[in-house]
Amino acid sequence: QVQLVESGGGLVQAGGSLRLSCTASGLTFSRYGMGWFRQAPGKEREFVAAISWTGGTTIYADSVQGRFSNSRDNAKMTVYLEMNSLKPEDTAVYYCAADKTGWRTRPVKSLYEYTYWGQGTQVTVFS
Repeated sequence: QVQLVESGGGLVQAGGSLRLSCTASGLTFSRYGMGWFRQAPGKEREFVAAISWTGGTTIYADSVQGRFSNSRDNAKMTVYLEMNSLKPEDTAVYYCAADKTGWRTRPVKSLYEYTYWGQGTQVTVFS
């Protein structure tokens, strides 16, 4: 059974930082790209960042480019999202997800390309 468990969310003042983690079990983690998405109340789930199966390629939403950093440790089966210079508009539930296609050359942004999802972790940024 595949499980993705996020952690690291919390309450932070604008301008602050948080580091989210997502640990996987039940899948061959090193084969799959991983994505981060977020969903604010009343809004659709949106792409935040993704990383290739090797960790060599990362992509970001324009809204977080330059502030967020995505990395992974395949030995620990964990992917990380380092979030800096946080803004109130970053407030959302953050989800990690595993790409449904292994060994993809480049990570993808569409949530429909991700097959396994974590339960989410709340990030709240106050001004």
